[in-house]
Amino acid sequence: MPTQWEIVVGIETHAQLTTASKIFSGASTAYGAEPNSQASAVDLALPGTLPVLNRGAVERAIRFGIAIGAQVAEHSIFARKNYFYPDLPKGYQISQFESPVVKGGALTFVVQPKTGQPYIKTVKLTRAHLEEDAGKSLHEDSGAAGMSGIDLNRAGVPLLEIVSEPEMRSAAEAVAYAKAMHALVIWLDVCDGNMQEGSFRCDANVSVRHVGDGTLGTRCEIKNLNSFRFLERAIEFEARRQIELIEDGGTVVQETRLYDPERDETRPMRSKEDAMDYRYFPDPDLLPLAIAKEWIAQVRDALPELPGSMRDRFVREYGLPAHDAQLLTASRGLAAYFEALARLTVDRKVAANWVMGEFSAHLNDSGLSIDRAPVSPAQIAQLLARVADGTINNKAAKEVFAALWQRQGDTADAVIEARGLKQISDASEIEKIVDQVLAANAKSIDEFRAGKEKAFNALVGQAMKATRGKANPQQVNEILRRKLQSA
Repeated sequence: MPTQWEIVVGIETHAQLTTASKIFSGASTAYGAEPNSQASAVDLALPGTLPVLNRGAVERAIRFGIAIGAQVAEHSIFARKNYFYPDLPKGYQISQFESPVVKGGALTFVVQPKTGQPYIKTVKLTRAHLEEDAGKSLHEDSGAAGMSGIDLNRAGVPLLEIVSEPEMRSAAEAVAYAKAMHALVIWLDVCDGNMQEGSFRCDANVSVRHVGDGTLGTRCEIKNLNSFRFLERAIEFEARRQIELIEDGGTVVQETRLYDPERDETRPMRSKEDAMDYRYFPDPDLLPLAIAKEWIAQVRDALPELPGSMRDRFVREYGLPAHDAQLLTASRGLAAYFEALARLTVDRKVAANWVMGEFSAHLNDSGLSIDRAPVSPAQIAQLLARVADGTINNKAAKEVFAALWQRQGDTADAVIEARGLKQISDASEIEKIVDQVLAANAKSIDEFRAGKEKAFNALVGQAMKATRGKANPQQVNEILRRKLQSA
């Protein structure tokens, strides 16, 4: 992007709440059921039905508000958002407008730009409000050629819409914000975060302006971005589009746009002139929502330790670098796994490296969730103890871990014994092997004495090869260097 231009991004996040039933009816929120099998009389907007607010949805909104340091409103109002669409039987959506349940707050996260060093960013939030989701139009699977069907299973599913201030200045910052928000709502058990099922989706408001200009440019909203990659690409394309339009003498029109991942472009959906007048007004079927201070206090007391607090504690208590603590608290499950391992080990930095390295790599490759990982913290603790006491070296440790992951042994000790992986630490035995290597590699000796350090590494490699990797590498290095320097 040209350096004289600045991107301005705000994000609206729709997080589907983890309640078993819908926000205003008792119908199930389970995903993947037969179309219209989970739509109650309330969801169908049959005459005479009245909404009843789901307490669990409100509790999750309170939980989120406390976690981001926001004001949880003791008095909020549900409003009708009026518009017509086939998948909205009532002709309006129950939402919140002037009096949301959560006001303010902020989210702090780490940004990893494509170039340069990571940095910490804090974005203020405008609000978070409760609302019901709409149904779904089925254009391909309606059962009849050329016809569309309506599935109302999703109608009435509880959503928390989270609105940020327009404080992000790049696609990288927007993606980092979205990932941090995604991790937080999962951590709090507010939302399951399943983007493939639409449980977590984002709209991006994008505008551009000249660097140093305090006035916001004309924004365009990009709707329903259900992956972090699409979010990044959509923002980058839209920013380029607006800059090119302005530089060519054109004017950006405020409009809603959709992102086409096949073409990697945004295209118009509706302009400001076509935008609906939602005519919000308080829903007469729902009393104002009153949240007692005592309830807010109860929710606060029941909150799990939050990621930021846990990161600080990992640095303070376990002596970890801030970057490691950030990675380990990316999810509640990973943090709990590391902490269980840390309690069983002496060197917490080594424990952290194994969780971030071998454990996470195997977890990602297998597609398993942490709670289904086949290797327990106790098994890794025993493995690390065998590295620390010299029974095996790091190379063998990785082989043992892979075997444990494949359930080819119950303990590290059993795998080490079965595979004959014990490290050779007998100095006299290693000395004999080093003598054999030196006798067979006169050229490498001459190169080392000529100042070529690579020749030394080659000799170490030959010694390790002769022992099939079982020799203690540190002892090999020490004995080999001593013999070369004394000869």
